[in-house]
Amino acid sequence: MAASPLVAGVELGGTKCVVLIAAGPDDIRAEARIDTTTPQETLDAIDERLQQMRARHGFEAIGIGSFGPIEIDERSADYGCVVNTPKPGWSGANLLARARRFAVPVGFDTDVNGAALAEGRWGAGRGLKSFAYVTIGTGIGVGSIIDGRTVKGLGHTEIGHLRVPRLSGRTWPGSCPYHGDCVEGLASGTAIKAQAGFAANELTRSDPVWDEVVHTLAAAFHNLVLTTAPEKILIGGGVGQGQPHLLPRIRTALLESLNGYGVAPRIAAGIEDFLAHPELGNRAGPLGSVALALNALQPGE
Repeated sequence: MAASPLVAGVELGGTKCVVLIAAGPDDIRAEARIDTTTPQETLDAIDERLQQMRARHGFEAIGIGSFGPIEIDERSADYGCVVNTPKPGWSGANLLARARRFAVPVGFDTDVNGAALAEGRWGAGRGLKSFAYVTIGTGIGVGSIIDGRTVKGLGHTEIGHLRVPRLSGRTWPGSCPYHGDCVEGLASGTAIKAQAGFAANELTRSDPVWDEVVHTLAAAFHNLVLTTAPEKILIGGGVGQGQPHLLPRIRTALLESLNGYGVAPRIAAGIEDFLAHPELGNRAGPLGSVALALNALQPGE
């Protein structure tokens, strides 16, 4: 089998960016981290790193996995831009214009879709036709893979902003500036800190805020099971992977929510494999941008 080509990856996150040159997880030639500040400063710094890395290593394509919302519809005049984000100053920022100056193929998608593609190439999604990658951190994002491709249409999916039934007796309005008590507004790291007054890693396992987090995430995964039929749901992110008590509770709550319907018995039989952590861990995001670059260079693979 021929070796994979060297490509450039840019994971553009809400607080930091990772720029790397790689052919895959076992062949990373260069990597740099950049703080996400203003669009001008951040994109200037990314452009500079890419130029330096190209001079030293070369690359055949660029992949950009970005925080959202972003416009991924190539028919849109805003294709390649950040749209309607609560992150100050970033709405309308064009993420593709500079990358195109390098005159190589460019892959562009959400950071969580990229992470899902990386898990499909090198991680826990290998050999699966459909699965979902969920990141639970400052926000909540879901990358859904169906027949090996990310779900795209009018835009990208935003399952973190679904509305789900509230836990009985809970009236906290939620932290999402757009939807209040959506999934992200109730179960993200931001929501946990806003409701409890402490960051997730400062809370005890018995803190009552976890009850609503578990209930909310199980409801979101219930919807995922019945809409995209994933063969596996992978849970990453600082909260998703940083709280060992969380995954077993969500498994139990999901099975209770499905209540034996449809594929629920098959899920129950393999629940520890169905609802699991990603194999690539916190490297899924940066490697997702590499996967996007490889897909742009090798369409259809």
